[in-house]
Amino acid sequence: MWNIEEFVDAAGIAVEELAAYVDESQRGAVPVLARRPPGELARMLGLREWIAEGGMTPEAFREFLRCFLREGTRLHHPAYLAHQTASPDFPAALADFVHGATNNPMAIYEMGAAAATAEFEVLRWMLAKVGFPEGGGVLTHGGSLANLTVMLAARARAVPEAWDEGVPGDLVVLAPPSAHYSVSRAVSILGLGQRAIVPLATDELGRIDTGRLPDIAGKRVMALVAGACATGTGLHDDLRTIGRWCRERDVWFHVDAAHGASALLSPGHSGLLDGIELADSVIWDAHKMLRTSALAAAVLMRRESDLDAAFQQEASYLFYGDQGFDLINRTVECTKAELGLKIFLNLAWRGERGLGDYVAGQYATAHRFWELGRDRPGFAFPYEPESNIVCFRYGTGDQAVLRERLMDSGRFHLTSAELGGVRHLRITVMAPATDDKTLEALLDAVAEHGSPGGSMEE
Repeated sequence: MWNIEEFVDAAGIAVEELAAYVDESQRGAVPVLARRPPGELARMLGLREWIAEGGMTPEAFREFLRCFLREGTRLHHPAYLAHQTASPDFPAALADFVHGATNNPMAIYEMGAAAATAEFEVLRWMLAKVGFPEGGGVLTHGGSLANLTVMLAARARAVPEAWDEGVPGDLVVLAPPSAHYSVSRAVSILGLGQRAIVPLATDELGRIDTGRLPDIAGKRVMALVAGACATGTGLHDDLRTIGRWCRERDVWFHVDAAHGASALLSPGHSGLLDGIELADSVIWDAHKMLRTSALAAAVLMRRESDLDAAFQQEASYLFYGDQGFDLINRTVECTKAELGLKIFLNLAWRGERGLGDYVAGQYATAHRFWELGRDRPGFAFPYEPESNIVCFRYGTGDQAVLRERLMDSGRFHLTSAELGGVRHLRITVMAPATDDKTLEALLDAVAEHGSPGGSMEE
């Protein structure tokens, strides 16, 4: 039985502490990240003692939560410029709170009718946005599962008997080296092996070279994968040209738009995804640019029947009777969280226009970083950004070492990526609080830590 009074007290404490945490993070009043060793952090948090003895009270929870939050990474911080993980908006946080209490695993409709219906309507909206008004979809726990689900559907179309008889050895998947690693992982999970991936020719920035698409005569192509946008660079493949090429050859066209599909909500940026409606499948992560907490990724199919063919399962305790509203037959997960509620509440609070304005704002901030840095001595930018992702270098030294120096200071959190075999620093503008002051300070810090006196030579 719940102790309702204790829950109300503890929940109130959680709201107070989280509100203070987000506020000081947005103001940049504290370091953006902490990286203590696990052993030291476990002792600070008293993890082993709490596990062994229990007995936490609301006030003890307050002290624990303060320490826990202080020792994490602050995605609302203006200097958070690292991974493609949302600075979550509060409506999505409310949805997580609701799910934590109700725990409706709604892949089976009878286990959460309201949650399932919210997902149906969110998917209907997403399908319309990508140009699949008659299509089908499902929300999964992340883009990796979403890409795996797509590959299963593509395999079912190419080799319907594979579910029962196994995978033939002649299937291939066409993908650029810039494709997200989950595509390669899915190919091996499906039993095709890495030898089944045929790398597509690209330009010097990693975009598919549409003038050098391969001759597929004699090849059994399961799918071609394009990016909108590429994870490493934020650059977009030419979806319309690739889509037409695939249509002419009856090749399954998959667009990994995990990060970039949200640009469809921004009138000034939707053209970056021109041709996405030609795809057979699209994935779209809400926990990136739709500002939901992790995880909520959509699998979207132009033909609903393709998604229904991905899984062919039997289990007498689950698959029986009328399954017309069940989602379990479309997803790897049996127990699936109320993912649609997070997207719905963000839409209900901010509206499609508000989310589109957020996307446009982050893209503009990234472009501003390029404008501020391109003329500074020592900085090199290999391309003008198309999204909120920017790669750059400073000097000729080891960029990974430079990143570690910046991270150790606790002032900035950024990542790095290889482009043309050369390592670059990389920022992804996710937090609405990031402004010109932050960008100028980052450029100053890069120049300071990357100066010749800093032993940065490779």
